[in-house]
Amino acid sequence: MEYGSLALFYDITDQEVEAMIHCFCMRRCQFQTGQTICTYGENAGEVGVLTRGEAELVRLDYGGNRTILERLETGGVFGESLAFTPLLGDCVEVVSAGNSEVLFMEYDRLMGRCENACAHHSTLVRNMFHLVTEQTRRLSRRVEVLSRRSIRDKLMCWFQLRRLASGADSFTLPFTLSALADYISTDRSAMMRELKKMREAGLVSMEGRYVTWREDEGATARS
Repeated sequence: MEYGSLALFYDITDQEVEAMIHCFCMRRCQFQTGQTICTYGENAGEVGVLTRGEAELVRLDYGGNRTILERLETGGVFGESLAFTPLLGDCVEVVSAGNSEVLFMEYDRLMGRCENACAHHSTLVRNMFHLVTEQTRRLSRRVEVLSRRSIRDKLMCWFQLRRLASGADSFTLPFTLSALADYISTDRSAMMRELKKMREAGLVSMEGRYVTWREDEGATARS
């Protein structure tokens, strides 16, 4: 496998990665769509890197309500040690969003002092720091969406963030509309009704997961 495309192994050769896999006693596992990769609270000492596929960090509360906390793409890292511990008894899981492969490593081995003083170990820790920093930025954007009071405001905020990220007025949602409802923590039926109103008002147009931002046109039509 070529590891150079994964941010965690940036500036580390494939040979050095293979050496670390052996040195750190990492384990490689494969998962199918919908399969639980790990549950926070049960795998507290491990960090996972998604070497292939996509996954979702999902919270389930006592009422069975499902919220997507984060969408993970190939190269993404996750682990209770890197994020948070569920304090109120909610279930937090990483769920495979397709056929995926994960490389697990022990957090203590990752952050501990390397007995061989390997340069690539220091590079790995540096890369992990950058990934955690980026994860913090993503969660900050998530808070920005959830802080909006109405469903429309949440959708508008999310669409604006996607628009800025893509650099264009048209963009593709990274997940299904059902998952979008989970992501913004709202009822799917209520969200679909609001999306219909937004399309009728000329704010956006949608074809499946393909969205075109038309807020300016809608504002002109209403003036």
